[in-house]
Amino acid sequence: MQTVPVAPGENFDTTVNTFATLQDQLVEMGEGIVRALPNMAIALVILVITWIFAKFAVKIADRLIGKTEMRPSLKNLVDTLVKLAIWILGLMIALTVMMPGLTPASLIAGLGIGAVAIGFAFQDIFENFLAGVLIMLREKMRIGDVIECDGITGKVEHITLRETYVRKLSGEVTLVPNSMLFKNPVEILTDVSQRRHEVLAGVSYDTDLDQAADVIRKAVESVDAVDNEKGIDVFACEFNSSSVDFNVRWWAGSSPRNGHESRDAVIRAIKRGLDDAGIEIPFPYITHTFKERVPMGTSPGEAA
Repeated sequence: MQTVPVAPGENFDTTVNTFATLQDQLVEMGEGIVRALPNMAIALVILVITWIFAKFAVKIADRLIGKTEMRPSLKNLVDTLVKLAIWILGLMIALTVMMPGLTPASLIAGLGIGAVAIGFAFQDIFENFLAGVLIMLREKMRIGDVIECDGITGKVEHITLRETYVRKLSGEVTLVPNSMLFKNPVEILTDVSQRRHEVLAGVSYDTDLDQAADVIRKAVESVDAVDNEKGIDVFACEFNSSSVDFNVRWWAGSSPRNGHESRDAVIRAIKRGLDDAGIEIPFPYITHTFKERVPMGTSPGEAA
């Protein structure tokens, strides 16, 4: 194999040509940036105008919406959509100014392809986003409602496009993904101002059940927190091990606090009423049955 000798000067010339080409490219890039500076400045001005216009548009939307009875969560959705639409339009105009060869049609086509790619990459985020929009559009579950969903119970404080802030009854706040609230059953405890509460009350087996039911009913009717107009139910429901149990139901405030307060007052009233009537509230009894005769002494401690 024959090796072609390379003169030392040829390597030096190649290196010089490479650096010259790189220098020419850098100079061309610099000149391109300088030529693009006016367009970049105009695009920056467009973005500033977009920001100002978005703020004014939101204020105008708030004034128009303020005259309606729209829910706060839906108002937030309208504000977000107004800002999003204005910013998308402003960004498209700014990009068209910076890159004159970019037409609105090609930009929209590129945004469509990019949206599909981003949608696959951030599927969970967009799922929560769409769920948030649908939650804001539906009538039920307003801010301030106490809800229960998948083991989480608390008061709805804020609804965003991605998550809902639920303040638990113990004080902690839970950020619940909107998709969870949209896919799972949600129990709204405060959908109406009142709901029905219940408690079990047991009496001994030797009690006249009609008398006991009448005493319990009058005791519940004496509680101020109970709505007597909606009726009070006293149902004998079970033969328990040591008692006959009544299921007592009444209507009171729907919030958890109202439920605890009315239940406390009802239990106290039932206990007081049964005691005054001489009706026993039994504790568990144990009966021992012996198959053979058990010898008994005549006095304590005496052997049989």
